[in-house]
Amino acid sequence: MVHVLSSRILLRPADPERSRRFYGQTLGLPVYREFGTGPDRGTVYFLGGGFLEVSGRSAEAPSPTVQLWLQVEDAAAVHAELTGLDVEVLRPPLREPWGLIEMWIADPDGHRIAMVEVPADHPLRSRP
Repeated sequence: MVHVLSSRILLRPADPERSRRFYGQTLGLPVYREFGTGPDRGTVYFLGGGFLEVSGRSAEAPSPTVQLWLQVEDAAAVHAELTGLDVEVLRPPLREPWGLIEMWIADPDGHRIAMVEVPADHPLRSRP
């Protein structure tokens, strides 16, 4: 059995500084730690119960099979805020057939990010 002590998602952006501005300033994710120096230094952000590390570089396009899922309190408020910050909104908030409210955005490299609100009446909020 694997005993996982911590985990994180690693992103290798085309332009690390641009991605740090997006995740740190535009989305306002708090920094967990930074390492290295210069333009290719690494930054690790808190993602609720996980971490997102932006480090290194990649000239390859992001894989469409890798997406971020971020739970937020109010998807409509996030939509209004990010629309005013020149974030690429792929889809505004909509209630899905499974009951979650999802909006989709893209980071500067095109990684798809779901901003998800769990409504008060959703089964994820109920306790047996």
